[in-house]
Amino acid sequence: MSRATHRPEITPEIILRAYSVGLFPMAEHEDDERLFWVDPEERGVFPLGGLVVSRSLAKMVRSDRYEVSVDHDFDAVIEGCAHSGSERNRTWINARIRTIYRQLFDAGFVHTVECRRNGALVGGLYGVAIGAAFFGESMFHLERDASKVALVHLAARLIAGGYALLDTQFVTPHLASLGAVGIARAEYRRMLDSAIAQSACFHEWPKTERISGARALATLRTAA
Repeated sequence: MSRATHRPEITPEIILRAYSVGLFPMAEHEDDERLFWVDPEERGVFPLGGLVVSRSLAKMVRSDRYEVSVDHDFDAVIEGCAHSGSERNRTWINARIRTIYRQLFDAGFVHTVECRRNGALVGGLYGVAIGAAFFGESMFHLERDASKVALVHLAARLIAGGYALLDTQFVTPHLASLGAVGIARAEYRRMLDSAIAQSACFHEWPKTERISGARALATLRTAA
């Protein structure tokens, strides 16, 4: 992994250019305002037709226990990813990241998937979309399988919208159990170049339309 301390004049435009060449920013922890670029030698991706959905997870998705929505509350999702049931013990989401990604959300480049139960946000994820590439940033859960349900809905939405790449940055044991695989940097760059040159639509399924778990699962099967 290579790192270079980021200069203070970071902008949303610089972030988008970085993603387009395979880089993404992180901070050491939430109290450190410095950012560094990350360029893993092995990149994590989810083959869109290869998401592993266990029988129990499929049952949870199909039950519609959680009301799934998109792009309704970025601030609550990034707060959840930073502190509420995050996969990490110490968050890398600092104030600069919150500000920049909020600007990207307002500009339509960042999207969220949210899971609610009885009106309360209990899980979700967010990521960056460029062309037909979606770069997953972080996810969280407060209730069982809420982040996994969000991931299933995300993958289905990306398939429906014509996306070609779902980037996970790294492969953790948790992500590997869901089907994430590691690919070499050079192969990733080829996939990335192809994906960002294509067009896709995150809102092929309209933001106002509630997508059932059964429909999400059926869409995944079409790409398997």
